Amino acid sequence: MNCLLRFPGAVERDSTIDAWLKRQPAELGAIARKWFKQFRDCGDDVRELMHDGCPVACVEDVPFGYVNVFKAHVNVGFFLGAELKDATGLLEGNGKQMRHVKLKPGSEPDSAALLALIEAAYTDVKARL
Repeated sequence: MNCLLRFPGAVERDSTIDAWLKRQPAELGAIARKWFKQFRDCGDDVRELMHDGCPVACVEDVPFGYVNVFKAHVNVGFFLGAELKDATGLLEGNGKQMRHVKLKPGSEPDSAALLALIEAAYTDVKARL
């Protein structure tokens, strides 16, 4: 069994995340806020923190997702994304564990499929605890 990555500094609501989200360019920031809210809304046990310069959502202290803003897109990422079932092919990346969905202004992906990935990532990490 693999050891789980843990962030003991995760808290119920991190005000630095809200400040970070507000500082992002308008279109990209709106995308990041929308999808990070979906991570936050997964359950009462969701905690968060800034890690490597971006907002991270955790179940207790185990990360399951993040958002990050780049010059022309937003990544909605999953720490154990390589193990998620992705029937619609949204996930990108070829790392050992992590995957992401790249979102660009004006070309929103299948929202239901992305929400299903977020919920699956949450459920997966919760089951590992």
